[in-house]
Amino acid sequence: MTVTLRVVLDQLVGAPASELTAASAEVARALIATAPRDCEVAALVPAGDAAALAREVPGLARVDTVGMPRAAALASWQLGVAPGVGGGLIHSPTLAAPLVRHDRINDNDQTVVTLWDIPDFSDAASKTAALAHKAMLKRAERHADAVIVPTHAIAERLAATTKLRGRVRVIAGAAPQGFAVPGDAIGRRRALVVPDRVLVLDGAGAEADLDAGFAAALCGAPDVPIVVLGAGDLRVDRVRARAEQAGVPSAHLRVLAGLDAHDRAAVLDAAVAVVAPSRASAFPWRVLEAFAVGVPVIAADCDDHREIIVDGGVLVDPAELGAALHDAIGDSARLRVLARDRGRGFSWSDHAARVWELHAEL
Repeated sequence: MTVTLRVVLDQLVGAPASELTAASAEVARALIATAPRDCEVAALVPAGDAAALAREVPGLARVDTVGMPRAAALASWQLGVAPGVGGGLIHSPTLAAPLVRHDRINDNDQTVVTLWDIPDFSDAASKTAALAHKAMLKRAERHADAVIVPTHAIAERLAATTKLRGRVRVIAGAAPQGFAVPGDAIGRRRALVVPDRVLVLDGAGAEADLDAGFAAALCGAPDVPIVVLGAGDLRVDRVRARAEQAGVPSAHLRVLAGLDAHDRAAVLDAAVAVVAPSRASAFPWRVLEAFAVGVPVIAADCDDHREIIVDGGVLVDPAELGAALHDAIGDSARLRVLARDRGRGFSWSDHAARVWELHAEL
């Protein structure tokens, strides 16, 4: 008898590219590669281009569609309505899933979702995202058999603020499989108008964190151009505005969003360091990518950074980021070795293997 694990891949059908898009594809591919004997992986998606999905994630046993566009499917799931979904084992690399009442004991129906961060919506331009997140988290409290989070810090916060308690499992993510500096890195940087020596600022987190990052750059590496990665398309103008307020010359700044993995690796190849000023409860994607290509990391000391970075980078109070950056540039060779060593501890294969173990445990 073959056991089918259906993976919700709404992010790959009709959604704008994001960290969740990349994570969803990586999870699905790794689950296929690590599937135990007599197990297979299928996709559960809104109406869309199934052929394109199959190319993006080769090896799927089949693609099941819910018969409605992504926006309609997500809206119905928020209300607890999941027509055409059916039961069985369902795994979602995000919080989006058909979270409805089911019988895990007698019917062997399971639904597991993943929460990569606990968003702070105080900077959000729209309340829609906040309402949708809260609605899906409430449904997870009621109906998820387990919720995967990337750090123990996020797990502890969920345990303190929700009814999930013993259903939370910690399984970290990773940089994209095979993330490395491409052979045409110089050409890619020229196309992006990025110099061959830059400081990369992780744009995730609140605007106050960005202020700390810009202040650190001006203090610790005043002559090095700044490239902001990970701010998201909707925040580009706001990031530029914060940079101007901080005194960063416009000619000294590049804010890049929507880059693919090859372009991000090309930019990181030019980085003297990556500064990660955010203290949000979130998985630090840019930090893992910096580790993968051996770039020194200077990060604001917080629970999630402390847990992920350990000795792979420098952790300091946000007010000390500038001084730490200055010192790190002078100690670059040692910090590059530490970054690469720490990066080897994260892989999507390990993530997928633990997901299979979790479903077997349930």
